[in-house]
Amino acid sequence: MRCDEFVELLTAHLEGALDEATEQRFRKHLRRCKGCHRYLAQFRRTIAELGHLPAESITPAARDHLLSAFRDWSSG
Repeated sequence: MRCDEFVELLTAHLEGALDEATEQRFRKHLRRCKGCHRYLAQFRRTIAELGHLPAESITPAARDHLLSAFRDWSSG
């Protein structure tokens, strides 16, 4: 698995939606790739922090900016 595929599958992994074979490939990549390991940790921290914010506490522009930053992030 390459890093770009890992990033694309991250949400499905967190939701438990990957099939068994893909989940195994995902975890194998995670064990070998420090960049993706950091990315997953950052993603989990962001979810934990933003999960406490009421939806109306972030403007639509700020939300779009945050989502764009994650879309464009590279682990490489």
